Amino acid sequence: MALKTRITELLEIEHPIVQGGMMNVGFAELASAVSNAGGLGIITALSQPSPEALREEIERTRAMTAKPFGVNMTVFPTINSPDYKAYAQAIIDGGVKIVETAGTPAVREIWEQLKPHGIRILHKCTAVRHAVSAEKAGVDVISIDGFECAGHPGEDDIPGLILIPAAADKVKIPMLASGGFGDGRGLAAALALGAEGINMGTRFCATAEAPIHANVKQAYVDNDERGSFLIFRNFKNTARVGKSAVSEEVVRRLAQPDATFEDVRELVAGTAGKELLETGDLTKGVFWAGMVQGLIHDLPTCQELVSRIVADAETIIKGRLAGMIG
Repeated sequence: MALKTRITELLEIEHPIVQGGMMNVGFAELASAVSNAGGLGIITALSQPSPEALREEIERTRAMTAKPFGVNMTVFPTINSPDYKAYAQAIIDGGVKIVETAGTPAVREIWEQLKPHGIRILHKCTAVRHAVSAEKAGVDVISIDGFECAGHPGEDDIPGLILIPAAADKVKIPMLASGGFGDGRGLAAALALGAEGINMGTRFCATAEAPIHANVKQAYVDNDERGSFLIFRNFKNTARVGKSAVSEEVVRRLAQPDATFEDVRELVAGTAGKELLETGDLTKGVFWAGMVQGLIHDLPTCQELVSRIVADAETIIKGRLAGMIG
């Protein structure tokens, strides 16, 4: 038995499992391993210092897998915004046919740049209304991201058990379920709720091929379902990070009256997080982590993980659930 869905057909992958783009994690090593395992690996454009570096990373990934892979483009305009269009052009030049996007409405300019080249757009949303809007704008796949997720869960606090079927009721294009997925039970549940595949970030960080320090991987194993904090709620830019002494200090500082971003800047800086991932020194910054940490108990290869998830989901669908029918 194989799990065939509109996601596997559209993206031309064996299994309906996608690795989300992750800053300073989505490099060729992880993306190629996920793709070689039959899922869809994704490299993160803005982990590269320049569009030219992205071109090189695309070629490096292509040398490591003959299977489909994608690139993540997250658009969050800031004072010193990167040249998003130049990065998008690097994706086009590299012949990549699948792009995962996220961020502000400014991302629509990137869609307009990519679509004429036959590139499939997977857009990540944290609300049903945003998913409906993206579908109308012509994206190919919605990745609906529940409150359980690592990174930015939005401000509505709707967990996947509600968000996924609510989105499925309104969206006609294929949909990936994201946030809180890490095993076959989750995949079977996502399919039952109306999704046609799952997107995993945190779970793929806790694999042999993830290009991050062993200490960080072990933190994912050691933390349980309570092992994350929500930060930046004060600024309407909520983010979920792993529980650590540093993230606890961030929470403490932001709980003070009149707290500002400057009070925690040095603790949450991207450069600090990058150093943490590279050195394994958990005192250097914060790291992204979802509630799914409660389901992470080992550090398998991507091949082992994907095969296990699919096999367990098939067993649940064919066996346990089918056996419950009269």
